[in-house]
Amino acid sequence: MQVEKLEKIVPEVIQKLSKLKSGEKLAEELSWCWVSFQNDKNPVGLIEKSQQALVLFKEAREKNPKAVAKKLVESFENALN
Repeated sequence: MQVEKLEKIVPEVIQKLSKLKSGEKLAEELSWCWVSFQNDKNPVGLIEKSQQALVLFKEAREKNPKAVAKKLVESFENALN
């Protein structure tokens, strides 16, 4: 997990999740986990919610490739690895 990259990409991910009909609740959870991670440096919740977000993004891209930018998905995956 690359914290510097996550700092740049997580706000974009949260914004995109909030725009997806099925991602609003996950956006709130990821936002909470991100703030929690910044405070306590425990990545467990952040990783779990990030993986859920990636799954949701990939499902959205299967239905409509323009729903979520490929670059966003790739950058997010990259930051998590």
